[in-house]
Amino acid sequence: MNKQEGYSMTADKIREIISKMTLEEKAAMCSGADFWHTEAVERLGIPASMVSDGPHGLRKQDQEGDHLGVNDSIKAVCFPAGCGTAASFNRELLVKMGEVLGEECQAEGVSVILGPAVNIKRSPLCGRNFEYYSEDPLVASEMAGALIHGVQSKHVGTSIKHFLANNQETRRMSSDSRVDERTLREIYLAAFEGAVKKEKPWTVMCSYNKINGTYAAQNHKYLTEVLRDEWGFDGYVMSDWGAVNSRVEDLKAGLDLEMPTSMGANDKLIVGAVQSGELDESVVDTAVERILNIVFRYEENRDKQAVFDRDQDHEMARKVAEETVVLLKNEGVLPLAENDQIAFIGKYAAKPRYQGGGSSHINSHKVTSAWDIAQAMGNVTYAQGFDDKEDKVDEKLFAEAVEAAGKAKAAVIFAGLPDAFESEGFDREHMAMPSCQNELIRQVSQVQPNTVVVLHNGSPVEMPWAGQVKGILEAYLGGQAVGGAVCDILFGRVNPSGKLPETFPLRLEDNPSYLSYIGEGDMVEYREGIFVGYRYYDKKKMDVLFPFGHGLSYTTFAYANLRTDKEQMKDTDVMKVSVDVTNTGKMTGKEVVQLYVADKESTVIRPVKELRDFVKVELEPGETKTVTFTLDKRAFAYYSVRIHDWHVESGTFDILIGKSSRDIVLTKEVRVESTVELPFVYTTDTIMGDVLKDSRAREIVKDLLKLDIFGGEKPEQETDAASEAISEDMNAAMAKFMPLRGAVSFGGNVSMGDIQAIVDKLNGLA
Repeated sequence: MNKQEGYSMTADKIREIISKMTLEEKAAMCSGADFWHTEAVERLGIPASMVSDGPHGLRKQDQEGDHLGVNDSIKAVCFPAGCGTAASFNRELLVKMGEVLGEECQAEGVSVILGPAVNIKRSPLCGRNFEYYSEDPLVASEMAGALIHGVQSKHVGTSIKHFLANNQETRRMSSDSRVDERTLREIYLAAFEGAVKKEKPWTVMCSYNKINGTYAAQNHKYLTEVLRDEWGFDGYVMSDWGAVNSRVEDLKAGLDLEMPTSMGANDKLIVGAVQSGELDESVVDTAVERILNIVFRYEENRDKQAVFDRDQDHEMARKVAEETVVLLKNEGVLPLAENDQIAFIGKYAAKPRYQGGGSSHINSHKVTSAWDIAQAMGNVTYAQGFDDKEDKVDEKLFAEAVEAAGKAKAAVIFAGLPDAFESEGFDREHMAMPSCQNELIRQVSQVQPNTVVVLHNGSPVEMPWAGQVKGILEAYLGGQAVGGAVCDILFGRVNPSGKLPETFPLRLEDNPSYLSYIGEGDMVEYREGIFVGYRYYDKKKMDVLFPFGHGLSYTTFAYANLRTDKEQMKDTDVMKVSVDVTNTGKMTGKEVVQLYVADKESTVIRPVKELRDFVKVELEPGETKTVTFTLDKRAFAYYSVRIHDWHVESGTFDILIGKSSRDIVLTKEVRVESTVELPFVYTTDTIMGDVLKDSRAREIVKDLLKLDIFGGEKPEQETDAASEAISEDMNAAMAKFMPLRGAVSFGGNVSMGDIQAIVDKLNGLA
């Protein structure tokens, strides 16, 4: 293990300590001492180390512990949830947020914060989507990496989670995610890969579910072969709370720390396995070394002067929230005039839904609502409109809301999903908002043409009223300071700059996982494969409500001069891509420049385009900046199951610059040459069309090509009936798809021995 800056506890010193530990002490070190702490060994100077829930705030429980937010935690600051921070597309912002979280952990004596959560948003129904970043693995990995960087800069660890293919809450402790190798690599593993390789999280948390028949906690392939051997992860792997299924086998697979405590039961299993010879003690030693490395890394970098300034951090939460809000629609209604009579309508105006339920639930030290900010203005009125305890129309509240809207210059309805609709532990049953809220929006928009809807939700909702309102703001779950951020955007004090990190489909049935989500019993088949989110909608050319990457601004941006530093490259090279972006409006704004790559000549099934990088840039009115990207092999590659590695096919690719996946503004064609030739094994079943793709192979089969069945020499006499029955096109098609062995049946004096000899020659080409 590498020595960290300011870290004197070397691997040799840790191993010396381990050599003095009893087997029982080492076994105990592999599970929690209680709900939140690792074991201490006082006689050897090993301290207990505390971990705490995250990832968008510190949920520290000093007394009785639980994992689902039932018991109280300390007063803390709730930042926007992952669904919102991903919408910022701002790495630097998440680094700063991470720094604040790291400082809070130092002040509270927390060594590892349990996050970020990067699981892919496979379906809008996942109850925990609000914690997750995106349907796109690049966005998930980059946002996670930025947060990890910020937290760990304060010598506090992170625990990237939930590894792996954990995309639903239904049967989450027993479900089996059946995913093919390519889909795992391109989508679900990719969300973790970049963050692990670049930012080196101190810990990784494994998920509850099985992956292709093997529990995540017991999966040597992913915990050891991929995570450690391929990606270079050098921290410890901990279980999600209660994810251990077979302690000894889990330990062998690479699960180091079981959380929470097993009350000694599993420690005894480890001791017994070592004593019986079932488990090599070196496996236990390795797990203990990994755990102690992190324990001492934190302990030796404790900042006992760190301060948890909740009010100051509240303001930081507001700054983050400002960039998480996405302006989805604006027909000239926003920004609102400061002096106009405005009606705020909806319960969430006064009591915003700003976080999700479960293990990430923060005991916020204060919450600022939009009404808290607006009522001081003197020109804003408030009507509750609905209650979210149950989905029913309250005629009195409706009447008050409609009356307030009719008297105002504009109405802003604060709506969304109640706590009961999305939380850890269960999945949503549909993609609809409560019917009473939809009806309220309909009635208000009938009396007030200038109606704006502000949404508080953790993942997409259907919007049957989208065509009836002039403005829509997606506030996601924006943390405890969301009210101030939303008000600043509504009244134009802040220019909205968020972009959707996920597609909003028109209806749930359009989602690519719709037919197989949840699965049958414990079996969940990922039948949509790599076609998750926009990869599916764009391939199908389907209408969507709002596309991936979409987000409006109060200013306008122009793109020009897309250029590359080379017209063609080998897959071992890198390519620089630059584009000029100009603020052509009258207000300072931030734009997310999105770079997609499209393979124009692929012989494998691929998405139309895939996001390969993004940059958020701030521009004054009239200002132009050049944005530069660097593309390497992975930008053009797909994962080949033939070689179990990333592969680029030689050919032309389009570099696409877009404002969303559906709004591509500039395109440039480049050529990439592969330096790797995929192995091809010929058999007697290989079709002639595949043989003829190789000029060298064509020479070997030249005699077969002369046979009539392969489109060769024709008989001198051919009846009109035969000519009509077998056209040249038909004959050519049959020849193309005829296996080599077909020559035995249709080619005359050709034996299987002759065909096998040809096959042997073809395989000798390699």
